[in-house]
Amino acid sequence: MTFDLPVALAGLLLIPLAIAAYLLVQKRRSRYAVRFTNLDLLANVVERTPGWRRHLPAALYLAALAALIVALARPQMITAVPNEEGTILLVTDVSGSMNARDVAPTRLAAAQAAAEALIDELPQDFRVGLVTFSSGAQTLVPPTPEHESVREAIRGLYPRGSTAMGDAIIHSIDVLRPPPADGEGNGRWQGGGLPGEIPTDEEKEAFPPAVIVLLSDGFNTAGFADPLDAARDARALDIPVFTVALGTPDGVAEVVDASGRTRLVRVPPDEATLQDIANITEARFFSAPTAEELKTVYEDLGSRIGYTDEEREVTHLFAAAAALFVVTAGGLSLLWFNRFP
Repeated sequence: MTFDLPVALAGLLLIPLAIAAYLLVQKRRSRYAVRFTNLDLLANVVERTPGWRRHLPAALYLAALAALIVALARPQMITAVPNEEGTILLVTDVSGSMNARDVAPTRLAAAQAAAEALIDELPQDFRVGLVTFSSGAQTLVPPTPEHESVREAIRGLYPRGSTAMGDAIIHSIDVLRPPPADGEGNGRWQGGGLPGEIPTDEEKEAFPPAVIVLLSDGFNTAGFADPLDAARDARALDIPVFTVALGTPDGVAEVVDASGRTRLVRVPPDEATLQDIANITEARFFSAPTAEELKTVYEDLGSRIGYTDEEREVTHLFAAAAALFVVTAGGLSLLWFNRFP
């Protein structure tokens, strides 16, 4: 917490002085009570001593004074503020290895539940899109503020094919990139790790604020683009790619070989490549060996992407607390002692 007028906090020195004055008054009252020697009469006049209740209103008044002094210092706190605009593109692996059961009930089912949890964490106006990839990449839902359509598409996913991770990133960049104003490419940006000039600052600014969340459970086994070259393309356009490795090193999946026979194959996630992608794009890598950890990761991503930490003045909170303390103290005094101190 920071303060615009920290010098005002010197007023908090009044609190220990007020406590000392209160204790002095209480001590004098005790001495006066000792002088009252007719104890039988005193017992008839006072049915019972108020005990701790006598001190509570005073404590509340002191708390109100402290809150007001802090309010005068104009405190500021870091708070999570919903982003007014932004786009998150969920890029989800739907290769055949996603039917592995090392993540209960299956890797794909866990990914579906976690993706919906992530959407629930996002501000309502945030645009969300869904890209899936196996042997190739395809857009199921272009970025849209209609979150329910994305949820419906997520529920309909099923595993098949290989893993084209690099192609998925390149395809996602194309989804996020706005079309040229003249309907034609400018011939400068080729993507896919192919030779080409770095986009200008104006071209980068043409991209709306966007991030990619890439979930994969295996190694890149298909497609034309190298995942790390694709990541460099995303970095050149200032698109962070958060990566999630789903599954355990000992995970196995049922696959059908060329002869039509079903066999079990080990399908460990490629954590090294996913971590490199996140590092290149200045994002973060997450490992999710269980369904619960995956859900936690996605909820955390939702709060990170959908909200921005900003310093906001919270003077009103301390002023409101001071008012509450005063009202409570006065109410208790009237209720217990029939007087307003």
